[in-house]
Amino acid sequence: MMDLEEIYGAIQAFATERDWDQYHNPKNLVMALSVEAAELVEEFQWLTPEQAENLDEDPERLARVRDEIADVAVYLIRLSGKLGIDMEGAIEQKMRKNAEKYPAEKVRGSAKKYTEY
Repeated sequence: MMDLEEIYGAIQAFATERDWDQYHNPKNLVMALSVEAAELVEEFQWLTPEQAENLDEDPERLARVRDEIADVAVYLIRLSGKLGIDMEGAIEQKMRKNAEKYPAEKVRGSAKKYTEY
């Protein structure tokens, strides 16, 4: 299995081989990312919460969801690379911020936004 750096390299090589760097500017990548996220949403649109929790009972849908998750991830990784953002570092930093905003002892079992505490 590839690590994130290897995945970034594979995505970059894929785009380079097809001369797609000319199209992969941050604006276009964000737009493509939003389209792929919408396609992921579409897979869940009319499901009940129970159906959404049990996608393994619908292997065809699960395969489509897996593909859409991969599409979202590819565009996100490509965007972070284009902007020079270390995705792993950004995630670690954001998790620390979230831990400060949502201390477990204060928010456990609640879906309220941090501004409501």
